[in-house]
Order: sequence, then C-alpha cells, then structure tokens
Amino acid sequence: MKRILIVDDVPGWIRFHQNNINYLNIEGLVIDSANSAREGVSKIEASIDEPYDVIFTDLQMESDFLPMLAGEWFVRQIKTYDKYYKNTKVVIVSASPNIKEIAERNGVLYLPKTVARNSDAEVYRQFLT
Repeated sequence: MKRILIVDDVPGWIRFHQNNINYLNIEGLVIDSANSAREGVSKIEASIDEPYDVIFTDLQMESDFLPMLAGEWFVRQIKTYDKYYKNTKVVIVSASPNIKEIAERNGVLYLPKTVARNSDAEVYRQFLT
C-alpha cells in the first residue's frame, strides 16, 4: 500500500491532484488531504508510525509564516521527523515563480502547476514509483 498526502488550500486543486493520481490506476493507493500547512503537520504527526510515501504540497497557502511561504515552512517541518525525512518523497506543486529555487534549497522535488495543468496524468507517475 502506498500512502499519499496532498496539501493545498484550494479544494479544486486537491481534487485535481487526486483525479490525476487515481487515473493512473496504481493498486493500493490511499490518498489523504489537508487544507493548510498547519493541517498538513497535524496529519504527519498523526501518521508518524505509518508515514506517507509521497507528499504533494502547495507553496502559497496561509500567510502566517511570512516572509517564508507556508509550503516551505511545511517542508521544513516534515524534515524534523526522521521517518519522513528519510523515507518520503516531498513534491512542491505551485504556481510560484521561484518554485525551483525553493525546492532545491530544501532538497525536495517540484512540479509547476502550469505543467501539472497542461500535462496528462502520467506526469504524476514519476513521483509515485
């Protein structure tokens, strides 16, 4: 079983990611979601004994963490949990123009929302295998 967490403050984007992932028809996927970076941390804490395999997170969510973007704060929180830091793929999915820089600075993967929106579901497969 592969566990996935999608963190985005826009329900439409959560559904978009879920639909694309489900379209790949990968057996044994369980998809969970959170509507904010803070809720994402709560989901991680609740699943510490059974970590997610892949976490997709937006960058631009709640503004509590300025000047840092909420998604970057969330990624940094993930890295404080050894089980997640070592065993979980983290993918930033954002329309932010500096997505690549933020992903590289934090040692995670990234998928620009424009690419996600304009590609077919197969673009997600690279993160799920």
